[in-house]
Amino acid sequence: MTSYGTLGVAVIGTGRMGSDHVRRINDVISGARVAAVVDIDADRVKTIADGIEGCTPYTDPAAAMDDPAVDAVLIASPGPAHEATLLAAFERDLPVLCEKPLTPDAASALRVLEAEQKLGHRRVQVGFMRRYDADYMKLKAQLTQGAYGRPLMLHNKHRNPAAPPGFTNAMMINDSAVHEIDVTRWLLDEEITAVRVLFPKPTDKAPEGLNDPQLILFETAAGQVVDTELFVDCGFGYQVQCEAVCTDGTARVGDDRGVFSNTANGWGGAIDPGFEDRFVDAYDRQVQRWVDATRRGEVEGPSCWDGYAAAAVCEAGVRAQETGERVTVELIERPALYR
Repeated sequence: MTSYGTLGVAVIGTGRMGSDHVRRINDVISGARVAAVVDIDADRVKTIADGIEGCTPYTDPAAAMDDPAVDAVLIASPGPAHEATLLAAFERDLPVLCEKPLTPDAASALRVLEAEQKLGHRRVQVGFMRRYDADYMKLKAQLTQGAYGRPLMLHNKHRNPAAPPGFTNAMMINDSAVHEIDVTRWLLDEEITAVRVLFPKPTDKAPEGLNDPQLILFETAAGQVVDTELFVDCGFGYQVQCEAVCTDGTARVGDDRGVFSNTANGWGGAIDPGFEDRFVDAYDRQVQRWVDATRRGEVEGPSCWDGYAAAAVCEAGVRAQETGERVTVELIERPALYR
């Protein structure tokens, strides 16, 4: 695989996440530059490109990938557009950082998985950025070293101040719980084999038709049990926590980011208002690691297999929401490329 000097990146999709990645590549990380920006909104990408030296605007992802200045692709477009863009990148054998989801469903993720295998080498890193959060990385290292014995359970909390308009029960799984799905698989190094979803009485803040909060239960191949409280209309801020319960101890992340104070009027600290604030360092580290690996001619981080497995668990989770039953997760045998 080819190694690179300064990496010319085409950012495909310039909405909330894509625009933040343009800023990140321009102003925060090293070793890369934004060589092209792509969006169906021609005026939007022209405005962005005009502010970046040597950046060309496009409305067609394939045309951007054919630009000689483009060495790699960062996909931040809506999920339904990912498959076509990934397949086009494979045709050109370009390295890709693809924001989650890899694709919106397991069938399309499997097609991407099969197409990458035909290349004979990995080209995709999937954007599960919690794997690059400093606290989660420490927890993963400690669990891998057996610091607390054998993991038995995980307790997760995932709270947002308010759900965006039009948020649905399926989006609770596909857009929010997908992070806990990946974190569970990564921390425990096990596949999720079954899902259940319980609906408490909803908060008065939840829009009509949305069951909020929800309690999601995962079972793993090793017999571990994982619970996730998902509360997207909590009203007070953005909170993400994870506690591992093991045979010889427990370990938890997510309690004490920032300054924790004691005063005459009480004690405590600030709660982040949104995911950008909570995980800004993780996003920076994720993109920097992708750039560094790509410049070396390597691929690391979450793979197409991880994207496919997450999509399959999400599908089982949505079925569990709809039926109220325990739903098993169906996965193909893991290909050799991803072992």
